Formats: sequence, C-alpha cells, structure tokens
Amino acid sequence: MRYTIGFPGTDPADLLVNETIFHNANGYIGVRSCFEEGYAPGINSIRGSYINGFYDFAEMKQAEKLCGLIEEKQTMLNVADTQGIKLFIDDEEFSLWNGAVLEGSRTLDMEKGFTERRILWRSPRGKEAEIRIRRLASFTRLPLFLIDYSVRALNFSGVLRFVSTHKGDVRNYSNPDDPRVAAESVHYLTPVRADIEGTSSFISSDTVRSGLRVCTGVTHTLRPEDGAAADCLPDTAVRKSGHRAETEIITTLEKGGTAQLLKYSVFTDSLRYADCEQRARRELREAAEGGPETVYRAQEAYLADFWDKAYLKIEGDEKLNTAVTYNMYQLLQSAGKDAHGTIAAKGLSGEGYEGHYFWDTEMYIEPFFTLTVPEIGRNFISYRHATLGEARKNAGALGHKRGALFPWRTIMGRECSGYFPSGTAQYHINGDIAWSVVSYYLAAGDFDFIVEKGAELLFECARLWMDAGVWYKGRFEIHCVTGPDEYTCLVNNNYFTNLAAKFNLRWAVRFYAMLREAGALESLARKIDLTADEIAGFEKAEQAMYLPYDEELGINPQDDSFLSKKRWDLANTPKEDFPLLLHYHPLHLYRRQVCKQADTVLAHFIFEDAQSEETIRKSFLYYEGITTHDSSLSTCIFSIAASRLGFREKAYAYFGDSAMLDLYNTHGNTKDGIHTANMGGVWMAIVYGFGGVRIAESGLSFSPRLPEQWQACCFRIAYRDSRVQVEMTGTGTTFTLLTGTEKIIQVYGKPLTLRDTLRVAGE
Repeated sequence: MRYTIGFPGTDPADLLVNETIFHNANGYIGVRSCFEEGYAPGINSIRGSYINGFYDFAEMKQAEKLCGLIEEKQTMLNVADTQGIKLFIDDEEFSLWNGAVLEGSRTLDMEKGFTERRILWRSPRGKEAEIRIRRLASFTRLPLFLIDYSVRALNFSGVLRFVSTHKGDVRNYSNPDDPRVAAESVHYLTPVRADIEGTSSFISSDTVRSGLRVCTGVTHTLRPEDGAAADCLPDTAVRKSGHRAETEIITTLEKGGTAQLLKYSVFTDSLRYADCEQRARRELREAAEGGPETVYRAQEAYLADFWDKAYLKIEGDEKLNTAVTYNMYQLLQSAGKDAHGTIAAKGLSGEGYEGHYFWDTEMYIEPFFTLTVPEIGRNFISYRHATLGEARKNAGALGHKRGALFPWRTIMGRECSGYFPSGTAQYHINGDIAWSVVSYYLAAGDFDFIVEKGAELLFECARLWMDAGVWYKGRFEIHCVTGPDEYTCLVNNNYFTNLAAKFNLRWAVRFYAMLREAGALESLARKIDLTADEIAGFEKAEQAMYLPYDEELGINPQDDSFLSKKRWDLANTPKEDFPLLLHYHPLHLYRRQVCKQADTVLAHFIFEDAQSEETIRKSFLYYEGITTHDSSLSTCIFSIAASRLGFREKAYAYFGDSAMLDLYNTHGNTKDGIHTANMGGVWMAIVYGFGGVRIAESGLSFSPRLPEQWQACCFRIAYRDSRVQVEMTGTGTTFTLLTGTEKIIQVYGKPLTLRDTLRVAGE
C-alpha cells in the first residue's frame, strides 16, 4: 500500500500541500514534510512539529466584553524544528533550486510506515548523487521521529558534509485572511535551556502562560556502506548558539559508495512525563542504541496488526482505493493514544483550527476506531471523562446550576470558541458524546468501562438538558441553541439537538438501571449526588421531548422557524461566492433557508428509528435542495442517507466528493492540514452506507448495496468478542467470522447465525 508521486516540482503551492500530504505522525507527535535542506528564498513553508494536547493560552479579544464571552483560548504549538539537514558534496550545496534533478519521487509507504523522498541530482559541476531520505514517526516509541538520510556517489569520489540543525526558538504559522488558522504569530514558547552532551543536543522550552514544558533531543549516527554502525562520528562538531544546536559531520565517499546519516529526534512534554527532560534523554538513548532496523521492524509489525483489523479494499477503482487507504492511515497517524489528547480537526498535520478538538471526534472519527481498534475509541471517551470537571465549569459559566456542557472547541477542556452563535451554542455536542459512549458500549460490550467512566458522562450531560430545556404545553423543548448546520444559529427546537438530547436522557435512564442491577450504582450515585427522583425526571423529559414535524411537507423542519424563512437560490448563486460564510454576513445567512452541512439528514442517519421511512425520504429530498456542503463533514452523510434510501447514484456521487478531498486537494485548503472528520466520514459512507452496517441493542445488522462502479468491496469490523469480514460483490455478500464466538446477525432484516462463513444473495 503505497502512494507515490513523481518529482512534484517546486511550485510554492504544491510544496505546501505536500507538506501536509506526506507529514509523519503517530498520534502523539506530528511533523510536517518540509524539505530538510529548506526552500529557495521567498518561498513560504508551514514548518511545524506538534505534540497532541500540548498547548498554550492565547488572548481572544472581544469587541464588547459581555458576560461569559470567551477571552482566552488554547492553541496547539509548533514546539521545535529538528528537520534541518543540509548536504554539501565537496563545497556544492544540494538544493532542488540549483544543479539539475534527473529523477525524483515522493512516496508514502502505508505498510512500513515511512515517507521517502528520492532524488537523482546533478550538481552545477556535474557530480551525480542518488539521495534517499526516509522519515518516520514511531507508533511503538511515540516520542521518536527518525530521519534516515542516505547518499550514493554515482560518478565521483569526494567529501560529504552534513549540517544538521536543532532549533528551539520557533513560532506558529499565521494567516490573518483565513479564519481557520491563527491571525497572528505569537511568541508561545520561551527556550529555557540548551545542553550539548557528547554528540547529542537537548533543548527545553516553557510555554508562556500554560505552565507546560517541552524537551526535544537530537543525536546522530553515520553508517558506512556496509551498514555497520560506526563507533563514533567521523569529524563531528556540535555547536550551540542561543537555543539552537548545529551538528556538522564530515566524511569521505568513494565512487559507488553510500553513506547513511541517521538523525534521531525525540519530543517529550510535562503533561505526560513528570520529568520530561530525563525522559527525553532516556528515549533518545534507547532509540539510538536499538538502531533503525529495530524501529523499522516494530513499525511494520504495528501496521500489520492495524491493517489486519481495519482491512478495507475496493476492487474496480484503484485510485479510489488508494485514497480511502490513505484516509484510514491518516486517522491512525492523528489519533491520540492516551487520555491527554484525542484527535484534532487537522490531526497533527498542520495548524488549521489551531489543533482544537470538536464534535468531529465523536460523530465522524470514533466510529472508525470503535469498529476496528476499540481501545483507541475508548481513549477518546477517556479524554472527555478527564475533562469533565472543565465541562461542569463551562455549564456553570453559562448559567446552568447542574450538569456539564462540553466546549465546542478545545484542547484541555475549556471553551475556545469566541463566536458563540456557531460555537458554544452548539449544545448538541453533549448528545454527540452520549451517542459515542453508547455506540462504544453496544459494539464492544464493555460494561466495566461504562461503570468506570461512561455512565458518569451520560448522567452529567443529561443534567444539562434538564436545566437548558423548558416545559411548554406538556412537551419538553430546548430553546436558543445551534444545531450542526452553522448557517442557522440560535434557534428553538433544533431537530437534531432535541433528538440527541432525547437519546442522551433515555440512555442515562437505561444505564442507571443497569448499574443498579449490577450492584455498581451506589458509589457513583454518591459521588455525583444522583437520585432516583432525578432519573425519573430524565425519563419524563425524554418521553415528552418535542420533535418538530411539518404535516404539509411530511418532513422534520430543522427547527421551529426554519420553514418560514426565505429559501436561498443556490442555483443562481455565483460559484465564486462559495463557501457562503466567506462572502455573506452571518445574519444574512441566518435569515434564510440554507444549510452549510447535514443537520436533520444527519439526525435521520444517527437516530433513524425515530422517524418513518417516508419522513426520512421526504426530508432528504427537501434538504438536498438547500444544502451547500460548504463543510467537509457534509457529503459523506448525504451519501450514507442516500444509500439507506436506495438512491444509489446519488450515494456514489456524494461519496466520491468526500473520498478524494485531501489526497487530491479538492477543497484547495489541504496546505493547512488534513480533514480528519471527512476521512472518518468516508469510512462510514462505505461501512454504514454501502455496507448498511448498524449496531443497536438488538444486535448487528447489515444491508449491503455494492456500488455498480465497483467489482467488489471487502471490509472488517470488530463486534463484541468477534471480528467479522464482509465481502460484497455484484451477486451477493459473504460474511466470515474471523475470530470469536458465533453471532446472530441480521441481513436485510432477516436473522442469521454466523458460525464460519455465510453467503447471502444481493437484495
């Protein structure tokens, strides 16, 4: 599984996109794929290295200081630059902007877990060298980033000189014209210590306001042609200047010979390590002692296990299959592997949205991990539980006396959304988190985790609805909130929000009964002062929850006032006016029937049992005509909905728009980072859409519908103690129980027993 492009040239726009496409990450660290030697003068680069969950505070100025408005946010930091390596052949400096590139390629190897840049270069004086640079962020030694830099002399003998840099005085990228990234470059890190220890360098920096520390360490090994590690580096000098270190390595190379420079970098932080500086020294020493072969073997073994669990293959469209494989690999690279961080909107590939976590995690990404690598999905929920205290404070700041309200965007648990109409007002995030907890429980059957963390999350989220809602004429309503559609803000009874709250309340009641029956309730009830009377209130509100419905159209209105607004004429809107949010004032958008993304359509997918088939169908067709899909989260949901309704051509068209987004930069903003939620949505469009997978209390069900453009599609999912493979072809579907105990599954509504292999004809 490789993605390779030929020599991409030196166009500045392409360079920025490829920094994202070929970035290296492992869920803890992420490093953008910038050229080690740098670019020509005047060419911009977003040169960054990031740690998941590591942040500083930044001011967020409000024009009017109204009560409760957020004036401080967290932002992900560019923590250090350890990428720099300049190569000199005799006295000629290697660069794509001088000499001549005879051949070139960039490759991402998704089975071995590294990226590679290969260049056949002729110097201005005619010396020819093959340069191969591999980069890797280790999945098994999370602080480690490795650059494996080799040079083969094709037509010369001479002197090689490497100049490798380690910089602690770095800043974040900024763009005042793009609301998705920071508007100004602020000094977030203060280098406090730089040490040279033998041939290794260590730089420690403190955040300006959050009180965190990061330590980065760098060391090198030079290997001759036979691959044996040299006892010492020949002609090596390490120099320190302020909070930068520079290592110069000089060696000779005979014609036909190869020299291999190994640059080990480690990143550690005080969030995870009591002494991040000592941990950096230990990690660097152990990585270098083990050598690159140990790192490569562990990386390949880790990915072999991952691809075995997350196997998905499309036959009949290799380009699409590569894009989908790329998306899954990037989800793995982006996903936090502990409770200190989850998965940001751009993963660890860039600074778009400043490294913030959104509802994307629960609704678009967690399903992928829950059904492939459940322990990662469990980590996401653990992160929310770890920030529950901040969510309680957030609820209090908005005037709620009980319960928790999770922030719309955050890193460490506090709200970072300065524009509350389309941020903090999206109370549905509580329901999204509740849905993720229940989905994990239904798929994994992990009741112990519900006792430990999941139930408390649901209870505290449910309390929020009781305080935010109001009883009116015998029904329970929720006013002045914003649903998923950010072109319609601060409304009463958003359908998605009310239905998510109903789901949350129902499962809070359900978990209360389950914990009581298991004898596991008393401790938690005492901890959060939960009573039977409060649970009875949950049940009453759930049963009386108001869900808007229009008799004349036979649809669920997005909210109470939505259908009374003037309908936006999308067909006659100039193409250059999209996305609308960049060309029209928010109030202009809020007063019209126009959707940025799936809202009610999303509700009909997530909570499909709440409405009849006819209502879901009519609603889909109605909202299809007024949705711009200006959000990358939208077309994948429309694809799933279309699959469920039998609109097969539409399902495939919406799916194609989603699948290619990053690898082919279809939205034109991949330079700022990948779109992790869309990547998860693409997987859902295949598994939940074309595969028709559903998991409910009643069990596991399938309604496979293979797109006619494909010859076959095969995927694997985890369910309880088992792993199931689903292979769809034009004539039917084969279900195989790969591991675990036999299962009763439903296929097209018919219960079947899966013991080994089961073949079902197409519908």
